[in-house]
Amino acid sequence: MNLLKGTKIYSILTGSCPVCQHESMYKGSNPYKIGETLKMNERCSHCDTKYKIEPSFFYGAMYVSYAVGIAFAVAAFVIANLIFKLGLLSTFLSIVITLVTFLPVILRLSRNIWINIFMHYNKEKSLS
Repeated sequence: MNLLKGTKIYSILTGSCPVCQHESMYKGSNPYKIGETLKMNERCSHCDTKYKIEPSFFYGAMYVSYAVGIAFAVAAFVIANLIFKLGLLSTFLSIVITLVTFLPVILRLSRNIWINIFMHYNKEKSLS
């Protein structure tokens, strides 16, 4: 994963600060602790980047979560229907189970993608 350090993909997949990529934006590392899934630090302790740029900043991540959810649903469909040759009902149930199971991951990925649209990696802040 260090091979990707300095790229947006690294920040999106790890949930690290989009500017310096030194620490996680989230208070808890486990997205499946339901009460803490979306709890974020106010600022990065390394580069002092403020994560919530403005009030309601992460409402835009809802649109991203729709696209990420569709990607997960399509992947579940391909695996269930085209690879395992399951019937229509079984395929539908596998899609629903996939979306419910991966909901915390989808929510975090969506926030990570959304913030990385507006913030960029800064090598100088990463070194300081």
